[in-house]
Amino acid sequence: MTENTEVISDKNNSEAKANSSMPLNGERAGVLGIKAGMTQIFNQDGEMIPVTVIDFQNNVVTQVKSKTTDGYNAVQIGMGPKKNQRCSKADIGHFKKSGAPGFYHVQEFRVDSVEGFSEGVLLNTDFITEGALVDVTGVSKGKGFQGGMKRYNMAGGFKTHGNSVSHRSLGSIGNRADPAKCFKNKKMPGHMGDRQVTVQNLRVVKIDKENKLILIRGSIPGSANELVVVRKAIKNN
Repeated sequence: MTENTEVISDKNNSEAKANSSMPLNGERAGVLGIKAGMTQIFNQDGEMIPVTVIDFQNNVVTQVKSKTTDGYNAVQIGMGPKKNQRCSKADIGHFKKSGAPGFYHVQEFRVDSVEGFSEGVLLNTDFITEGALVDVTGVSKGKGFQGGMKRYNMAGGFKTHGNSVSHRSLGSIGNRADPAKCFKNKKMPGHMGDRQVTVQNLRVVKIDKENKLILIRGSIPGSANELVVVRKAIKNN
């Protein structure tokens, strides 16, 4: 097996399989992409639209699960092929049929049917159309340990004489002798960001199939060059 990162170069995949592409057909199926950053475009009326650019890279089917063998229908997707020396023997064996020794990102999607899917087939974005609504999942930017004002938009203390250095403190965080404790889930300073966030009902403005780009109106979670998952909007199908 070569160390070339091109998935279609592996000799285990036929040319027909490498050149074929299929859309996922599940209600919550999606595609993996990379957040390339934000820009702006103009529509026919001259309105400026802020968009986030999703770089839709090769999504390769690495495993197919069916009800007869696994109890449910699902397709495992890999993105970002690894070099041979960066993969374990277990990875090389598992991803052998996909045409690469391993992938940096692997995710499984439930589908309605696995008919037509096989290891090594590429996915396309045909299930997403311009103007449709999608849900985008990513990991938000980590901001470290933050106080209540930044973390929860609290007002802070009075900015008057005698308040000393307590301008950004929370103030009271509990009751008196009864119950003599701070209740659970009280909003307090702590770690902010760096968690999985899903933004729902974002509008797809444009799809550039030639350059494999998806332009989505508005902002999405995460930093540039981070992994994101784009699905059909579950609330507006």
